[in-house]
Amino acid sequence: MQKYYIFVINPGGGSSKIAYFVNNELIKRETLRHPPHELLSYSRTIDQLSYRYRAIKKAVEEWNIKELNAVVGRGGPFKPLKSGTYRVNDIMINDILKGRVLADHPSNLGALLAQRLANTFNTNAYIVDPVSVDEFIPESRISGMPELERKSLSHALNMKMVMKLYAEKQKTDITKLNLIVVHLGTGISIGAMRKGQQIDVNNANDGGPFSPQRTGSLPVTQLVKLCFSGRFSKEEMLNKITRQGGFLAYLGTDMLSDVEKMVNKGDKQAEIVYNAMIIQIAKEIGAMAAVLEGDVDAILITGGMAHFPDFVANIKKKVSFITNQFFEYPGEHELEALAFGAYRVLIGKEEVKTYE
Repeated sequence: MQKYYIFVINPGGGSSKIAYFVNNELIKRETLRHPPHELLSYSRTIDQLSYRYRAIKKAVEEWNIKELNAVVGRGGPFKPLKSGTYRVNDIMINDILKGRVLADHPSNLGALLAQRLANTFNTNAYIVDPVSVDEFIPESRISGMPELERKSLSHALNMKMVMKLYAEKQKTDITKLNLIVVHLGTGISIGAMRKGQQIDVNNANDGGPFSPQRTGSLPVTQLVKLCFSGRFSKEEMLNKITRQGGFLAYLGTDMLSDVEKMVNKGDKQAEIVYNAMIIQIAKEIGAMAAVLEGDVDAILITGGMAHFPDFVANIKKKVSFITNQFFEYPGEHELEALAFGAYRVLIGKEEVKTYE
């Protein structure tokens, strides 16, 4: 059996997660931490490219990797794309470098880092199921204001992976299932998955539940007034919504573990905010159940906050009327998803897609 050597890069807000696979077997993984004071010296995320690459290249040398058949990076908020594995090409690189993306996000670095490392090994770079995977039905794009179309931006990589894991466990295919997938991380994505297609999902930057760092849906007229109050610049408002909201804004921490400790010590404000997040998550799950017309085979819960049993149990209690089929996949399965996407292409089980 031929061996394929695959290196995976998943850049996040304060870290770059890397891993080395032989075929679909994980050999080694590491989280490279990037101290906040170092990242703050870069005005844009894209400016961190060389800084992060140096740390990754050092790890590659320390791991004594001599050969690679593929380097895979996390895909960012590009233009709407179909689900699948894409070869990194000049068009993709130029779109990222020239800012033709939907948001400034660390995941934009994935393709750039992968391409730079792939070049040193004379191999191909790929991305898999980027943030901008778009399988919306037409009705999901309607916002209520013609000038503002709802966009499909989500934690598609992890969400698609847990769907596949669930289908494999059930000995069936994702095209035969209706699922609600709940990604609970720094951002929260809750998607309606009909026959393997994510036909609706909250944009984690624009709406849905508030999360540890993001505001989620806001009172629109009050938001407009705040934007025009003169108190904040455009950049400051965007930061308040996407990086300084949620738990962080109310309680001064973005760690669920800290919030649970505050609640257990009798902090009433923390208890209210904690319960409010649970309610908002449950409401969004209910909304996605409506999209699926109540035909829900299971609810899959994943992401970092899925590691907290009391938190998950409280969510389940509020949505158990939809289904009693709950399956938990704590943490993020993104490194595996990236490696498996490239591996399927390398062995000919999946046709690589072209970014145009």
